[in-house]
Amino acid sequence: GRSRARQACCAAPSPTVGSPTATGGEGVKQTRIAVLGASGYTGEEVVRLLALHPSFSVTVLTGETQAGKEFHEVFPHLVTATDVPRLVKTGDVNWDDVDAAFCCLPHATTQEILASLPSHIKVVDLSADFRLRNVDTYAEWYGGAHKAPELQKEAVYGLTELNRDAIAGARLVANPGCYPTSVQLPLVPLLEQGLILKEDIVIDAKSGVSGAGRSVKQAFLYTEIAEGMNAYGVSRHRHMPEIEQGLTDAVGSEVRVSFTPHLMPFSRGMESDCYVKLADGKTADDLRDALAKKYEGETFVKVLPKGQIPHTRHVRGSNYALIGVFEDRIPGRAILICVIDNLVKGASGQALQNMNLINGLPEETGLLQQAMFP
Repeated sequence: GRSRARQACCAAPSPTVGSPTATGGEGVKQTRIAVLGASGYTGEEVVRLLALHPSFSVTVLTGETQAGKEFHEVFPHLVTATDVPRLVKTGDVNWDDVDAAFCCLPHATTQEILASLPSHIKVVDLSADFRLRNVDTYAEWYGGAHKAPELQKEAVYGLTELNRDAIAGARLVANPGCYPTSVQLPLVPLLEQGLILKEDIVIDAKSGVSGAGRSVKQAFLYTEIAEGMNAYGVSRHRHMPEIEQGLTDAVGSEVRVSFTPHLMPFSRGMESDCYVKLADGKTADDLRDALAKKYEGETFVKVLPKGQIPHTRHVRGSNYALIGVFEDRIPGRAILICVIDNLVKGASGQALQNMNLINGLPEETGLLQQAMFP
Protein backbone atom coordinates (compact mmCIF):
# COMPACT_ATOMS: atom_id res chain seq x y z
CA GLY A 1 0.00 0.00 0.00
CA ARG A 2 2.69 2.50 0.95
CA SER A 3 4.82 1.69 -2.08
CA ARG A 4 1.82 2.40 -4.33
CA ALA A 5 1.23 5.62 -2.43
CA ARG A 6 4.80 6.69 -3.01
CA GLN A 7 4.44 5.95 -6.73
CA ALA A 8 1.27 8.02 -6.81
CA CYS A 9 3.10 10.91 -5.17
CA CYS A 10 5.80 10.94 -7.79
CA ALA A 11 3.76 10.08 -10.90
CA ALA A 12 2.30 13.52 -11.56
CA PRO A 13 4.39 16.46 -12.77
CA SER A 14 4.52 19.35 -10.31
CA PRO A 15 2.44 22.40 -11.31
CA THR A 16 3.68 25.94 -10.96
CA VAL A 17 3.23 27.09 -7.38
CA GLY A 18 0.35 29.52 -7.03
CA SER A 19 -1.26 28.80 -10.40
CA PRO A 20 -5.00 28.32 -9.72
CA THR A 21 -5.51 26.65 -13.09
CA ALA A 22 -2.79 24.04 -12.64
CA THR A 23 -3.94 20.46 -12.45
CA GLY A 24 -2.41 17.24 -11.20
CA GLY A 25 -1.30 14.37 -13.38
CA GLU A 26 -4.87 13.15 -13.92
CA GLY A 27 -6.50 16.55 -14.35
CA VAL A 28 -7.66 16.73 -10.74
CA LYS A 29 -8.90 20.17 -9.71
CA GLN A 30 -6.43 22.06 -7.54
CA THR A 31 -7.09 22.66 -3.84
CA ARG A 32 -6.68 26.40 -3.26
CA ILE A 33 -4.32 27.03 -0.36
CA ALA A 34 -3.83 30.05 1.90
CA VAL A 35 -0.66 30.38 3.97
CA LEU A 36 -1.31 32.70 6.90
CA GLY A 37 1.86 34.18 8.36
CA ALA A 38 3.87 33.45 5.22
CA SER A 39 6.62 35.93 6.12
CA GLY A 40 7.96 33.68 8.91
CA TYR A 41 10.14 30.60 8.64
CA THR A 42 7.36 28.01 8.90
CA GLY A 43 5.22 29.86 6.35
CA GLU A 44 8.17 30.11 3.97
CA GLU A 45 8.86 26.42 4.41
CA VAL A 46 5.25 25.56 3.53
CA VAL A 47 5.59 27.52 0.29
CA ARG A 48 8.92 25.83 -0.49
CA LEU A 49 7.44 22.37 0.01
CA LEU A 50 4.33 23.15 -2.03
CA ALA A 51 6.55 23.84 -5.04
CA LEU A 52 6.63 20.04 -5.50
CA HIS A 53 2.95 19.40 -4.79
CA PRO A 54 0.79 18.27 -7.72
CA SER A 55 -2.61 19.04 -6.18
CA PHE A 56 -2.26 22.16 -4.01
CA SER A 57 -2.15 25.66 -5.47
CA VAL A 58 -1.11 28.67 -3.34
CA THR A 59 -3.69 31.43 -3.92
CA VAL A 60 -3.24 33.53 -0.76
CA LEU A 61 -0.19 34.56 1.28
CA THR A 62 -0.56 36.82 4.31
CA GLY A 63 2.03 38.82 6.20
CA GLU A 64 0.86 41.79 8.19
CA THR A 65 4.15 43.72 8.21
CA GLN A 66 5.16 42.66 4.69
CA ALA A 67 1.81 43.20 2.95
CA GLY A 68 2.11 44.44 -0.62
CA LYS A 69 5.49 42.83 -1.25
CA GLU A 70 6.26 40.07 -3.69
CA PHE A 71 7.12 36.85 -1.89
CA HIS A 72 10.64 36.76 -3.34
CA GLU A 73 11.29 40.21 -1.86
CA VAL A 74 10.83 38.67 1.59
CA PHE A 75 12.52 35.35 0.74
CA PRO A 76 14.90 35.92 -2.20
CA HIS A 77 15.85 32.24 -2.40
CA LEU A 78 12.31 31.50 -3.64
CA VAL A 79 12.47 33.82 -6.65
CA THR A 80 12.12 30.62 -8.72
CA ALA A 81 8.76 29.80 -7.09
CA THR A 82 6.84 31.52 -9.88
CA ASP A 83 3.28 32.81 -9.78
CA VAL A 84 3.19 33.01 -5.98
CA PRO A 85 0.79 35.84 -5.06
CA ARG A 86 1.80 39.02 -3.29
CA LEU A 87 1.55 39.13 0.46
CA VAL A 88 -1.64 40.71 1.81
CA LYS A 89 -3.07 41.49 5.22
CA THR A 90 -5.36 38.86 6.71
CA GLY A 91 -8.26 41.31 6.74
CA ASP A 92 -8.01 41.70 2.96
CA VAL A 93 -8.33 37.99 2.12
CA ASN A 94 -11.27 36.84 0.01
CA TRP A 95 -12.02 33.52 1.67
CA ASP A 96 -14.21 32.43 -1.24
CA ASP A 97 -10.92 31.80 -3.07
CA VAL A 98 -9.61 29.44 -0.39
CA ASP A 99 -10.32 25.75 0.26
CA ALA A 100 -7.71 25.10 2.96
CA ALA A 101 -5.24 27.05 5.05
CA PHE A 102 -1.91 26.57 6.77
CA CYS A 103 -1.90 28.89 9.77
CA CYS A 104 1.69 29.86 10.62
CA LEU A 105 0.91 32.73 12.99
CA PRO A 106 2.36 33.16 16.51
CA HIS A 107 0.44 31.70 19.43
CA ALA A 108 -2.42 33.79 20.82
CA THR A 109 -3.01 35.45 17.44
CA THR A 110 -4.49 32.37 15.80
CA GLN A 111 -7.60 31.62 17.86
CA GLU A 112 -9.86 34.50 16.86
CA ILE A 113 -8.76 34.37 13.21
CA LEU A 114 -9.54 30.67 12.86
CA ALA A 115 -12.83 31.03 14.72
CA SER A 116 -13.90 33.62 12.14
CA LEU A 117 -13.09 31.55 9.05
CA PRO A 118 -15.87 30.10 6.89
CA SER A 119 -16.67 26.54 7.93
CA HIS A 120 -15.75 25.05 4.54
CA ILE A 121 -12.06 25.85 5.02
CA LYS A 122 -9.88 23.03 6.31
CA VAL A 123 -7.05 24.20 8.55
CA VAL A 124 -3.71 22.92 9.78
CA ASP A 125 -2.56 25.24 12.56
CA LEU A 126 1.17 25.35 13.23
CA SER A 127 0.89 27.51 16.36
CA ALA A 128 0.46 26.15 19.86
CA ASP A 129 -3.08 27.50 20.19
CA PHE A 130 -5.00 24.24 19.72
CA ARG A 131 -2.53 21.58 20.88
CA LEU A 132 -3.56 21.47 24.54
CA ARG A 133 -7.02 20.01 25.10
CA ASN A 134 -7.42 21.69 28.48
CA VAL A 135 -7.89 25.43 27.95
CA ASP A 136 -6.93 26.09 31.58
CA THR A 137 -3.58 24.41 30.96
CA TYR A 138 -3.16 26.60 27.90
CA ALA A 139 -3.85 29.73 29.97
CA GLU A 140 -1.31 28.64 32.60
CA TRP A 141 1.53 28.04 30.16
CA TYR A 142 0.81 30.67 27.51
CA GLY A 143 -0.16 33.56 29.74
CA GLY A 144 -3.71 34.27 28.63
CA ALA A 145 -7.20 32.81 28.42
CA HIS A 146 -8.04 30.76 25.33
CA LYS A 147 -10.25 32.84 23.03
CA ALA A 148 -11.84 29.98 21.07
CA PRO A 149 -12.66 27.20 23.56
CA GLU A 150 -15.45 25.75 21.40
CA LEU A 151 -13.13 25.46 18.44
CA GLN A 152 -10.55 23.80 20.69
CA LYS A 153 -13.02 20.92 21.21
CA GLU A 154 -13.01 20.32 17.46
CA ALA A 155 -9.23 20.31 17.03
CA VAL A 156 -7.42 17.02 16.38
CA TYR A 157 -3.80 16.64 17.47
CA GLY A 158 -1.67 16.08 14.40
CA LEU A 159 1.26 13.80 15.17
CA THR A 160 0.65 11.96 11.94
CA GLU A 161 2.14 8.53 12.59
CA LEU A 162 0.38 8.25 15.97
CA ASN A 163 -3.02 9.76 15.14
CA ARG A 164 -3.52 9.17 11.43
CA ASP A 165 -7.14 7.97 11.44
CA ALA A 166 -8.45 10.88 13.51
CA ILE A 167 -6.52 13.40 11.41
CA ALA A 168 -8.03 12.09 8.17
CA GLY A 169 -11.53 13.06 9.29
CA ALA A 170 -10.66 16.43 10.83
CA ARG A 171 -11.42 19.99 9.72
CA LEU A 172 -8.93 21.58 12.16
CA VAL A 173 -5.60 19.91 12.89
CA ALA A 174 -3.32 21.17 15.65
CA ASN A 175 0.15 20.55 14.26
CA PRO A 176 2.54 19.36 17.00
CA GLY A 177 5.49 21.33 18.29
CA CYS A 178 8.99 20.39 17.18
CA TYR A 179 10.23 19.11 20.54
CA PRO A 180 7.01 17.15 21.24
CA THR A 181 7.31 15.46 17.85
CA SER A 182 10.89 14.33 18.48
CA VAL A 183 10.02 13.11 21.98
CA GLN A 184 6.70 11.37 21.37
CA LEU A 185 7.77 9.41 18.30
CA PRO A 186 10.18 7.24 20.33
CA LEU A 187 8.44 7.29 23.73
CA VAL A 188 4.71 6.89 23.04
CA PRO A 189 4.88 3.38 21.50
CA LEU A 190 7.14 2.13 24.31
CA LEU A 191 4.87 3.52 27.03
CA GLU A 192 1.79 2.09 25.32
CA GLN A 193 3.40 -1.37 25.30
CA GLY A 194 4.68 -1.11 28.88
CA LEU A 195 8.29 -1.58 27.84
CA ILE A 196 9.50 1.45 29.79
CA LEU A 197 8.38 3.02 33.05
CA LYS A 198 6.60 6.35 33.17
CA GLU A 199 8.73 7.50 36.10
CA ASP A 200 12.07 9.32 35.87
CA ILE A 201 11.97 10.16 32.16
CA VAL A 202 14.69 12.72 31.42
CA ILE A 203 14.78 14.56 28.08
CA ASP A 204 17.83 16.55 26.98
CA ALA A 205 17.01 18.36 23.73
CA LYS A 206 18.78 20.67 21.29
CA SER A 207 17.43 22.91 18.54
CA GLY A 208 18.78 25.10 15.78
CA VAL A 209 18.16 28.85 15.98
CA SER A 210 15.37 28.85 13.38
CA GLY A 211 13.13 27.38 16.06
CA ALA A 212 13.04 30.82 17.68
CA GLY A 213 11.45 32.38 14.60
CA ARG A 214 12.48 35.22 12.30
CA SER A 215 11.92 38.23 14.57
CA VAL A 216 15.04 40.24 15.41
CA LYS A 217 16.02 39.62 19.03
CA GLN A 218 19.32 40.29 20.77
CA ALA A 219 19.57 36.76 22.15
CA PHE A 220 19.61 35.38 18.60
CA LEU A 221 22.22 37.66 17.03
CA TYR A 222 25.23 35.90 15.50
CA THR A 223 27.61 37.09 18.22
CA GLU A 224 25.22 35.87 20.92
CA ILE A 225 24.77 32.41 19.37
CA ALA A 226 27.98 31.45 17.55
CA GLU A 227 30.70 29.35 19.20
CA GLY A 228 28.56 28.30 22.13
CA MET A 229 25.33 26.75 23.36
CA ASN A 230 22.93 27.41 26.18
CA ALA A 231 19.94 25.93 27.94
CA TYR A 232 16.72 27.93 27.98
CA GLY A 233 13.19 27.57 29.35
CA VAL A 234 14.62 25.41 32.12
CA SER A 235 11.73 23.60 33.90
CA ARG A 236 9.20 25.97 32.26
CA HIS A 237 9.41 25.46 28.49
CA ARG A 238 5.98 25.72 26.90
CA HIS A 239 6.31 22.38 25.12
CA MET A 240 6.36 20.52 28.45
CA PRO A 241 2.56 20.26 28.89
CA GLU A 242 2.20 19.12 25.27
CA ILE A 243 4.78 16.38 25.79
CA GLU A 244 3.18 15.31 29.06
CA GLN A 245 -0.30 15.31 27.51
CA GLY A 246 0.83 12.84 24.84
CA LEU A 247 2.75 10.59 27.21
CA THR A 248 -0.14 10.60 29.70
CA ASP A 249 -2.51 9.50 26.93
CA ALA A 250 -0.14 6.64 26.11
CA VAL A 251 -0.11 5.34 29.68
CA GLY A 252 -3.58 6.27 30.87
CA SER A 253 -2.28 8.00 33.99
CA GLU A 254 -0.35 11.18 34.65
CA VAL A 255 3.24 11.38 33.38
CA ARG A 256 5.69 14.09 34.43
CA VAL A 257 9.06 14.50 32.76
CA SER A 258 12.29 16.42 33.24
CA PHE A 259 12.82 18.38 30.03
CA THR A 260 15.60 20.83 29.24
CA PRO A 261 16.01 22.35 25.76
CA HIS A 262 19.21 23.91 24.44
CA LEU A 263 19.87 26.46 21.70
CA MET A 264 22.58 25.36 19.27
CA PRO A 265 24.64 27.45 16.83
CA PHE A 266 23.16 26.07 13.60
CA SER A 267 20.16 27.11 11.52
CA ARG A 268 18.00 24.01 11.50
CA GLY A 269 17.92 20.60 13.12
CA MET A 270 16.75 19.08 16.39
CA GLU A 271 17.88 16.21 18.61
CA SER A 272 16.06 14.86 21.64
CA ASP A 273 17.92 12.43 23.90
CA CYS A 274 15.47 10.55 26.12
CA TYR A 275 16.74 8.67 29.18
CA VAL A 276 14.30 6.02 30.41
CA LYS A 277 13.89 3.20 32.91
CA LEU A 278 13.27 -0.24 31.44
CA ALA A 279 10.35 -2.37 32.60
CA ASP A 280 11.40 -5.51 34.47
CA GLY A 281 13.07 -8.03 32.21
CA LYS A 282 13.26 -5.69 29.20
CA THR A 283 16.40 -4.65 27.31
CA ALA A 284 17.40 -1.91 24.89
CA ASP A 285 17.15 -4.51 22.13
CA ASP A 286 13.50 -5.06 23.06
CA LEU A 287 12.84 -1.33 22.71
CA ARG A 288 14.53 -1.18 19.32
CA ASP A 289 12.58 -4.20 18.08
CA ALA A 290 9.29 -2.72 19.27
CA LEU A 291 9.94 0.63 17.59
CA ALA A 292 11.09 -1.07 14.39
CA LYS A 293 7.84 -3.05 14.30
CA LYS A 294 5.74 0.02 15.11
CA TYR A 295 7.23 2.08 12.30
CA GLU A 296 7.72 -0.71 9.78
CA GLY A 297 6.39 0.56 6.47
CA GLU A 298 6.28 4.18 7.60
CA THR A 299 7.71 6.53 5.02
CA PHE A 300 9.12 9.18 7.34
CA VAL A 301 10.12 7.47 10.60
CA LYS A 302 13.15 5.20 10.49
CA VAL A 303 14.60 3.17 13.37
CA LEU A 304 18.34 2.78 12.86
CA PRO A 305 20.28 -0.48 13.25
CA LYS A 306 21.94 -1.26 16.56
CA GLY A 307 24.94 0.97 17.24
CA GLN A 308 24.11 3.59 14.57
CA ILE A 309 23.82 7.12 15.98
CA PRO A 310 21.31 9.57 14.44
CA HIS A 311 22.76 12.90 13.23
CA THR A 312 20.77 16.07 12.64
CA ARG A 313 22.70 16.62 9.38
CA HIS A 314 21.17 13.40 8.05
CA VAL A 315 17.62 14.82 8.08
CA ARG A 316 18.34 18.43 7.09
CA GLY A 317 15.67 19.80 4.76
CA SER A 318 13.65 16.57 4.87
CA ASN A 319 10.52 15.28 6.58
CA TYR A 320 12.29 12.26 8.03
CA ALA A 321 12.79 11.31 11.68
CA LEU A 322 15.62 8.96 12.66
CA ILE A 323 15.56 7.05 15.95
CA GLY A 324 18.44 5.26 17.66
CA VAL A 325 18.20 3.05 20.75
CA PHE A 326 21.12 2.41 23.11
CA GLU A 327 21.76 0.53 26.33
CA ASP A 328 22.75 2.85 29.17
CA ARG A 329 25.81 1.97 31.24
CA ILE A 330 23.50 2.21 34.29
CA PRO A 331 21.69 -1.14 34.57
CA GLY A 332 17.97 -1.01 33.85
CA ARG A 333 18.11 2.15 31.77
CA ALA A 334 18.18 2.95 28.05
CA ILE A 335 18.82 6.01 25.86
CA LEU A 336 16.66 6.92 22.89
CA ILE A 337 17.86 9.51 20.38
CA CYS A 338 15.53 11.10 17.83
CA VAL A 339 16.56 13.67 15.23
CA ILE A 340 14.36 15.75 12.93
CA ASP A 341 14.56 18.97 10.95
CA ASN A 342 12.68 21.34 13.25
CA LEU A 343 11.25 23.28 10.29
CA VAL A 344 10.10 20.23 8.32
CA LYS A 345 9.02 17.19 10.37
CA GLY A 346 8.95 19.55 13.36
CA ALA A 347 6.65 22.03 11.63
CA SER A 348 5.81 22.62 7.95
CA GLY A 349 6.53 19.13 6.59
CA GLN A 350 4.32 17.43 9.15
CA ALA A 351 1.71 20.13 8.47
CA LEU A 352 1.75 19.13 4.80
CA GLN A 353 1.46 15.46 5.79
CA ASN A 354 -1.66 16.37 7.72
CA MET A 355 -3.09 18.61 5.00
CA ASN A 356 -2.68 15.75 2.54
CA LEU A 357 -4.58 13.43 4.87
CA ILE A 358 -7.53 15.74 5.48
CA ASN A 359 -7.84 16.24 1.73
CA GLY A 360 -7.83 12.51 0.99
CA LEU A 361 -4.37 12.43 -0.60
CA PRO A 362 -1.42 10.11 0.10
CA GLU A 363 0.35 11.77 3.02
CA GLU A 364 3.74 11.55 1.30
CA THR A 365 2.63 13.82 -1.56
CA GLY A 366 5.16 16.61 -2.11
CA LEU A 367 7.35 15.44 0.76
CA LEU A 368 9.76 12.86 -0.61
CA GLN A 369 12.76 15.18 -0.75
CA GLN A 370 15.85 13.48 0.64
CA ALA A 371 18.03 15.17 3.23
CA MET A 372 20.58 17.77 2.09
CA PHE A 373 24.14 16.65 2.79
CA PRO A 374 26.78 17.91 3.17
